[in-house]
Amino acid sequence: MTTVWAFIIIIGVLITIHEFGHFIAARSVGVKVERFSIGVPPRFITITSTNGGWVIKLFFYKVVEGSLKWQPLFTKLIPKAGRIGSNTEYVLALLPLGGYVKMAGMIDESLDTDIQYKDNEFMSKSLPAKIWILSAGVIMNTLLAFVIFSTVVYNQGKAKISSKPIIANLQDGMPAKLSGILENDKIVQIDETTINSWEDLSTVIKSRPNTEIELQVMRDYDKLLTFKITTSERQIQTKNGIDTIGLIGIAPEVLYSDISFFEAASMGFMRTIESFSLIIESLVMLGSGAASVSDLGGPIMIAQLAGQTAEAGLIPFLTFMALLSVNLALLNILPIPGLDGGHIFIHLIEGLIRRPLTLKTRVVIQQIGMALLLLLMVTVILQDITRLFN
Repeated sequence: MTTVWAFIIIIGVLITIHEFGHFIAARSVGVKVERFSIGVPPRFITITSTNGGWVIKLFFYKVVEGSLKWQPLFTKLIPKAGRIGSNTEYVLALLPLGGYVKMAGMIDESLDTDIQYKDNEFMSKSLPAKIWILSAGVIMNTLLAFVIFSTVVYNQGKAKISSKPIIANLQDGMPAKLSGILENDKIVQIDETTINSWEDLSTVIKSRPNTEIELQVMRDYDKLLTFKITTSERQIQTKNGIDTIGLIGIAPEVLYSDISFFEAASMGFMRTIESFSLIIESLVMLGSGAASVSDLGGPIMIAQLAGQTAEAGLIPFLTFMALLSVNLALLNILPIPGLDGGHIFIHLIEGLIRRPLTLKTRVVIQQIGMALLLLLMVTVILQDITRLFN
């Protein structure tokens, strides 16, 4: 159950922030927003801004002419005298796996080609205004990551890892805890190597994946114990590609000191930049063949990680949300048809050739982009399922 609600919260927040960026950007330059949807159809609850108030509708299955159809079960007008509505429909859809902002005069996922080039339509705006609208979602996701990173750093303080080879935390299900090693145990020797610091300990263990090692452990300052355990392994990303390291599921003590708001903001900014760099390195590795498509994760992996970080505490959960927000921002700005970056790329091309592409060309490009995105989604979901059963 933790996995389900953690996944819904993370996806819901990231999508809402992203789409809200498009929404406020469109409204700021006078583009009419026809629909603001959180989730993907079918619609569950809608609130429509009308003259004289708001219209609320609740949707569910309803028998119409002898067959079940998804129809409004409940409709209510909340009146407000003299109010001028925007006719924007605010939607909470049933499937929390996406969202969208439908703007007047824009060819998007709906493939609506009814463009009249009115003043309140997207296509009637200048190139800078279009780029502002299309990039606003990415900007909002980046700002969210920055705010989360800064808040976490400010709350925790400046972190410094203790150099002492003393175990502060043990991970459940990992070799160290399963062997009987306890927190506060001090590792003094691994095989023939004397351990004087956590760096010594880490270097030796990482260099020996899936290997039996012998640990000499000091407990309660006077008991010298010996443990023979087999290390686990994990693949990590390095500048030279994917590397396999050993690990046994232990962590050192982390010491925190108070920092100022401006120091926290600076560190939050650096963490945001580092997160972008990490994802860019991953994409480069995919392109070069150093990493494979099998390393990608989809909704199932995101849900699993969301659940694990939620169980670990608020700080790990928020940190994962920030990393995912950066991921969403970077992927959306790529020049792929169907994504924000793809739309921006098309408008930049139009700016260079000094004329708009035909509606037919735009629709074809959008269809190709949607097909590519669907193929990618199916691929990562299949990888998720394969990983889950293996």
